[in-house]
Amino acid sequence: MTSASADLLIDRPAVTDGAALWRLARDSKTLDLNSSYSYLLWCRDFAGTSAVARGADGEPVGFVTGYVRPDRPHTLLVWQVAVDGSQRGRGIAGALLDGLTARLAAEQGVTDVETTITPGNTASERLFTSFAERHGAGLSREVLFPEELFPDGPHDPEVLYRIGPLTHVPAH
Repeated sequence: MTSASADLLIDRPAVTDGAALWRLARDSKTLDLNSSYSYLLWCRDFAGTSAVARGADGEPVGFVTGYVRPDRPHTLLVWQVAVDGSQRGRGIAGALLDGLTARLAAEQGVTDVETTITPGNTASERLFTSFAERHGAGLSREVLFPEELFPDGPHDPEVLYRIGPLTHVPAH
């Protein structure tokens, strides 16, 4: 955990965290908001590949959701990252990513990370670029889903960020 977030506990989400994750995603104003049901399922079925940052009261103030790709068992796909507006700028998102990848490197041999970012999402671009630098990993980008593939109206393209192999994974 980084010193910026030393007062936070980073652990696995529980089903009871699903509503808080949904609210954090909704309030981010940048993430695609999924149904509240999907966050409950995520906290049940993908808790092992996700993480929450809890404040002093035990409530989530940030999260990262992800899964290990079935066809690439050493690759973590990061689905969403969100931090409460009042907690931004403290290094929580980076601490969540570092803690999660350290845990998954130890438990499942994860060596690579993928995520998608829409063009212009500067905060996410910085988060994942600095993550790659901290971990001594290469970073490549390519359009994964062009805008015309989205059936529900205008949607920016999703750019795939491939990061790896992670060479500096801090101990969990």
